[in-house]
Amino acid sequence: MSKEAKKVIAQNKKARKEYFIEDTLEAGIALVGTEVKSIRAGKVNLKDSYAIIKDGEAFIEGMHISPYEQGNIFNKDPLRRRKLLLHKYEINKLVGYIQQKGMTLVPTEVYFKRGKVKVGLGVGKGKKIYDKRQDIAKKDAERQIEKRLKDNLRY
Repeated sequence: MSKEAKKVIAQNKKARKEYFIEDTLEAGIALVGTEVKSIRAGKVNLKDSYAIIKDGEAFIEGMHISPYEQGNIFNKDPLRRRKLLLHKYEINKLVGYIQQKGMTLVPTEVYFKRGKVKVGLGVGKGKKIYDKRQDIAKKDAERQIEKRLKDNLRY
C-alpha cells in the first residue's frame, strides 16, 4: 500500500512539549462550509485545544477556526465544540486509554487527506518539569553536535 499524501494545515507543537504521546489516531471532524474554507486558508489554531468523550461521542474543544471573511451570516462561533467522527470501537479504545491515570486526548495536527479535513489525536501523559528540562537539554546537545559537524565540514 502506498502512503496517503496529506497536507498539514496546523500543528500543535505545545502537545509534544507538554505530553508524552503514547498513541495517535486519525479522526474526521464535523464542520460547516465556511469553517472548511477558513481552514483551507490556514486560519486554525490548536494551541489550547483538547478532546473529550461524552455520552459515547468524541468532541474537540478550544480549537479556534477564524471566521471566514466572505462568510457573513453563515459563520459559526470560532471556539464552538466540534464533533469528531470516529467508529464506536475507536471511541471505546480511547475511553480505555483515558481511564488510566494521567492520560488525556490532545489534538496534534489538522490536515487534509483526500479532500477531507482530518484531526490527528494523540493519547498523552503529562510531562513533569524535569522531563521538559531533559528534552531541552537533549535538543541543545543535538544542536551543538550539528553545529560542530557543520564547522568541521567547512574546513
